[in-house]
Amino acid sequence: MTKTIEIKGMMCAHCEAHVKKALEAIDGVTSAVTSHEKGNAVLELTKEVPAEALRQAVEEAGYELVG
Repeated sequence: MTKTIEIKGMMCAHCEAHVKKALEAIDGVTSAVTSHEKGNAVLELTKEVPAEALRQAVEEAGYELVG
């Protein structure tokens, strides 16, 4: 399944890579395609991932999950 999340604070490719790594470390996330231009990440999931786990990963990477 696919899920799109909005992320505030990404400014460059380095930011994208940092968020991608944090999100892909979550159990159930098989891939994350991040875009600082769109301000989002499109996730491929193997199972339902709690919103709190996504928020925590994004915040620990230094960014803000919007919504």
